[in-house]
Amino acid sequence: MVLNRDGFETAVAESAEDALVFMKSRRPDLILMDVQLPGMDGLTFASSLRSIPEAAGVPVVALTSHAMRGDRERAIAAGCVGYLSKPIDTRTLSDELRALIKPSQPASVSA
Repeated sequence: MVLNRDGFETAVAESAEDALVFMKSRRPDLILMDVQLPGMDGLTFASSLRSIPEAAGVPVVALTSHAMRGDRERAIAAGCVGYLSKPIDTRTLSDELRALIKPSQPASVSA
C-alpha cells in the first residue's frame, strides 16, 4: 500500500461497525474511509464518530468511486474534513493526508 511505503502506519476495518469498535480502543491520527461501506455507509459512520469521545478531533476523509454532485458537501456536513474521488493520485495522496494531520501527531492512518 502506498501509505505504508510513505511511512504511515495503517489499520483496516472491513466495515463501519468494525471501525467504531476499533475507535473505542485505539485513536488513529486520521481516518480514510470509503463512502460505500457494507452495512452502515461512510457518511453515517462519520456522523456516528461525533458520539465517541475517543474520536474527538480525528480528521475523517471520505473516499468514493462514484462521485456525484453534492457528495463533497454531504461529506463535509457529516463531519469529514476532506473528500477524495477515485482514482486517487498516489503521487500526492500522502502529502494531502499529512496536511490534514496536526503537526504534533505521529503519522498513522486508519483505513
